[in-house]
Amino acid sequence: MKYLVILTDGAADEPIAEFGGKTIFQAAYKPNIDALAKRSRMGMLKTVPDTLHPGSEVANMTIMGYETEKLYQGRGVLEAAAIGIDFEPTDLVMRCNICTIDNGILVNHSGGHITTEDAGQLIDLLNEKLANDRVHFYKGVSYRHILIIKGGKNDFTMTPPHDVPGAKVVDVLPKPIGSSSETCDLIRDLMQKSQAILESHPINKARKAAGKPMANTIWPWSAGFKPSMPTIQQMYPQIKTGAVISAVDLIFGIGRLGGLLPIQVEGATGLYNTNFEGKANAAIEALRKYDYVYLHMEAPDEAGHEGDAKLKKQTIEDIDKKVVGPIMKEIEKWDEPVSIALLPDHPTPCAVRTHTRTEIPFLIYRTNMEGDGIPTYDEVSAQKGSYGHLVLTDFMKVFMGNE
Repeated sequence: MKYLVILTDGAADEPIAEFGGKTIFQAAYKPNIDALAKRSRMGMLKTVPDTLHPGSEVANMTIMGYETEKLYQGRGVLEAAAIGIDFEPTDLVMRCNICTIDNGILVNHSGGHITTEDAGQLIDLLNEKLANDRVHFYKGVSYRHILIIKGGKNDFTMTPPHDVPGAKVVDVLPKPIGSSSETCDLIRDLMQKSQAILESHPINKARKAAGKPMANTIWPWSAGFKPSMPTIQQMYPQIKTGAVISAVDLIFGIGRLGGLLPIQVEGATGLYNTNFEGKANAAIEALRKYDYVYLHMEAPDEAGHEGDAKLKKQTIEDIDKKVVGPIMKEIEKWDEPVSIALLPDHPTPCAVRTHTRTEIPFLIYRTNMEGDGIPTYDEVSAQKGSYGHLVLTDFMKVFMGNE
């Protein structure tokens, strides 16, 4: 048996007025997904424990079968693992966004979706001006980077920037958990100094002149230490080999720690203009070689964070046409049995522009398995599915056939 997960990050949503009170899944034209749904069994899934925030890292770890309440150590360490950074157990590792601030307001979490090339130059400048024996910045993709503080303490709270677009910066800065935190003070100092440094860079001067958002501040968040995770192969013996396909370091990091080979696709951006066809082809080829393939697509989530319902609908329709259609057309030719799961990790409703912990709809297709016969896949129809309401790691147990 081969296993393929098609993960549509943040695709679940709430009823939207401009779509006549339908969710984006209900409004989107998705004949391939709906045809797959009719041949599948469906249900609803809680992907985030009540004790953790509804981040993509938590939800994706859960979907891969990890008990996140025991193992989760923050987003930063997962992305650092993806980049291949060698860090010590005592190093405090953080995700470090490059964001846009204007007149004391956090405008966006992505530096206006700054390119990886431009962001790399900004990170180089930050290391030149701010790095030392204790502090260092590491380049990632687009606005997503890493900050490591040697000997740092995780004794403060940090706000994910994508959770608070439009907020006053002073209201959402890192805060000590107790009366004081030296590490928190250091991070706030780095954030303040980064603004003057980044705004003076020619890249940001050119962005300002062109009327584009400046990538003018760092925003560290999701701090943690090196985790100890079993591989997916150790948890599920039927999986001997596996691969992960994404445009996001976070997902590669979970995959690496989980024993999955990372596969990068040329032109994969994580946005609406990503190379959907390339990802589909990569998934097909990987499924020929490996037992388990995790195909992650970030585009719906980014559209949700922008609050752009029409763009989010387009991403679902592109996934249907350019990913699900070609994959199913190919799988139909195979003699080897295949199990396919399609699901988001969490909702990113356009109305709130951030993640929520609402249950998500999922479907599981297996070669020669009778489906529920429900003709559409969405947040309402999936509630009628035979799997009912699953919780956390129940999903992976069901997907692996340990029902």
